[in-house]
Amino acid sequence: MEENFNGHLGRKLRMRRLSLGLTQTKVANAINVTFQQIQKYEKGTNGVSSSRLIQLSNFLKVPITYFFEDFSDYPNAEGQDPNNKGQDLNYSFLIKTFSKLDDNQKNKILQILKNTHSLKETG
Repeated sequence: MEENFNGHLGRKLRMRRLSLGLTQTKVANAINVTFQQIQKYEKGTNGVSSSRLIQLSNFLKVPITYFFEDFSDYPNAEGQDPNNKGQDLNYSFLIKTFSKLDDNQKNKILQILKNTHSLKETG
């Protein structure tokens, strides 16, 4: 399972890094490792320690659970929360889809989200 997870985490790391337009060097500098280490993380050759995972999560601006999403051996949160009936967001899908949009489309979606948020606040 460990090798399986290392590969999964590496793919998630690479996808997020690319969606933000970051180089391996930029990510490496942010968490104080070499770019070769980031390469090893992304290939799944090396595992990521919990402290590094927190650093990556913070720098890439994703919840730490992002790295566990879509991992087949990770327990589904549905069984833990009776109010959660399949409502977990697939962040990978959202990131891929959003990154393919042009700036005008992104701005429209952000405006919709802002409007929806203000509607929720007012009742």
